[in-house]
Amino acid sequence: MGHQAGFQDAPQEDFLLWMSTARARAEAALEAFLPAAVALPAQLHTAMRYSALGGGKRIRPLLAYAAGAIADAPEKRLDAVAAAIECVHVYSLVHDDLPCMDDDVLRRGRPTCHVEFGEATALLVGDSLQTLAFEILASEGIFPDAARQVRMLGLLAQATGSRGMAGGQMIDLAAAGKGGEDSGSMDFSGLELMHAMKTGALIRAAVLLGALCADAPEENELAALDRYAKHAGLLFQVVDDILDCTASTATLGKTAGKDAADAKPTCVSLMGLAEARSLAADLERQALDSLAPFGERAKRLVQLTAFIAHRSF
Repeated sequence: MGHQAGFQDAPQEDFLLWMSTARARAEAALEAFLPAAVALPAQLHTAMRYSALGGGKRIRPLLAYAAGAIADAPEKRLDAVAAAIECVHVYSLVHDDLPCMDDDVLRRGRPTCHVEFGEATALLVGDSLQTLAFEILASEGIFPDAARQVRMLGLLAQATGSRGMAGGQMIDLAAAGKGGEDSGSMDFSGLELMHAMKTGALIRAAVLLGALCADAPEENELAALDRYAKHAGLLFQVVDDILDCTASTATLGKTAGKDAADAKPTCVSLMGLAEARSLAADLERQALDSLAPFGERAKRLVQLTAFIAHRSF
């Protein structure tokens, strides 16, 4: 893949510095948009900040920043998108961890929200973070025009709802025997659909929303980034499935081996570890090929793709 020549071998320190800076920007944006812990109701706002701040890989904000870098999108817009995307992601984690869902007690290396604050508060934390995301995207004076904002709000809504993340979670619950009449076994095509909805939809939204922060995004470039994001989203989940059965709880910051313990279908359970790793390598190549039209402008996305593919947590 010759399109990587010239910047694939850039010093790792350069990428790590960029990633550290982008994460700090996302953290600062979240800090600014989240209600103060002392604001009433203080219990809810404290729990929101507990769940959203001070942890996580921030992959989705990083993808938004990297996609925005292709066309030099203004940082103020990217900060808002990064915060909105992460609010939706954290909301999904808080709800996924509830006893009625995945029933987990550890997230980002510390007790899950419902363990720390109770189930009722955790439910409201998720609700509040989701609506805050749309409040952020609807803010005045950040994005260039109302039509662009409406498009961005629609993208995030679709990624979050029944045709995206929530629908993917429903399919996941059914596969685990919690979905009533829809419950049943799952083949790889069903697993791929579930991953595309539950994980891939928000990753796709992060990339496209980042690109839409540019002053004049080109539709052909958005289409290329959409192709990239579909491969990158599935790649992220395949690697997640691999890590769930190969990494430790301390490394992951969440309960390792839980998918196998809950008899959930994963890429590893359906195709084996070696084939899952081969699939990840194929998806990485396809994602990088989708970035070929951008040349060096996609430097950060190329580096971030390698990080997603070869991460250990």
